Amino acid sequence: MNQDVINEIKQLKAERNAVILAHYYQQGDIQDIADHIGDSLALARIASTLDNPVIVMCGVHFMGETVKILCPDKIVLVPDLNAGCSLSDSCPADSFAEFIKQHPDHTVISYVNTSAAVKTLTDIVVTSGNARKIVESLPPDEKIIFGPDRNLGNYINSVTGRNMVLWDGACHVHEKFSVEKILELKKEHPHAKILVHPECKRPLTLIADKVGSTAVLLEYAVETDADTFIVATESGIIHEMKRRCPDKTFIPAPPDDFTTCGCNDCSFMKLNTLEKLRDCLRDLAPRIEIDPEVARQARLPIDRMLALS
Repeated sequence: MNQDVINEIKQLKAERNAVILAHYYQQGDIQDIADHIGDSLALARIASTLDNPVIVMCGVHFMGETVKILCPDKIVLVPDLNAGCSLSDSCPADSFAEFIKQHPDHTVISYVNTSAAVKTLTDIVVTSGNARKIVESLPPDEKIIFGPDRNLGNYINSVTGRNMVLWDGACHVHEKFSVEKILELKKEHPHAKILVHPECKRPLTLIADKVGSTAVLLEYAVETDADTFIVATESGIIHEMKRRCPDKTFIPAPPDDFTTCGCNDCSFMKLNTLEKLRDCLRDLAPRIEIDPEVARQARLPIDRMLALS
């Protein structure tokens, strides 16, 4: 059945002159059929260069919003509108606006994992791949609010020596990884390198051999001589790691509450399926729609990010 659906997707994509973008956390079959795969930064850069009239963003809702902000004249589709983000949901725009008022004269840096409304309150957007570089580009004494991920903010504070004011949000996937279970895996695989996303809690970053965005962790796995890795980020990235490094072993780091499955998946990312991808190309729906003025304001901090990174 999957091959029939894949054939339909290819035909519809050609008929619509569409391009398919997919995040590394998507299911493997969606990554395989996508025209471009990447992390949030790479996909934002790609989206800003596309000429296709129809763009399908296989990811979560805020990623579709980012594409629409960068491509206001394009039809931007997502396979499932319910594919949200716990981190974005942890930072409602009205509450974040009040938080900013409590800290006047601060530069506001927001993670890309936020709604368009939060981006309108933001001076510079960052991703996990460029957050350190952008923070370090600002004067050492600059007062900064960083939201919404407290773990990423704490990590950036620790490596830059900054004292950013942090919004208290977190990703439900990266919060769940277990240091104890990872160390147990390390005993079983003593030569394995531990790869950790900076959205994880500080104890995990302290035991990591490499801390970085999905793209950084992927490149490290490709370039290092090590042949075994314990991967503490959403397990979808392992599909591309295995494709790029077929002779290496990748072990998904387990969450605290795992029983039989050692994976730690994002339930939102996994809402997207091949069937839903086919349907959205067929129906040109669901579409991402953003108020033009909101999109205009939200684009400014994204453009600053792209210029700085």
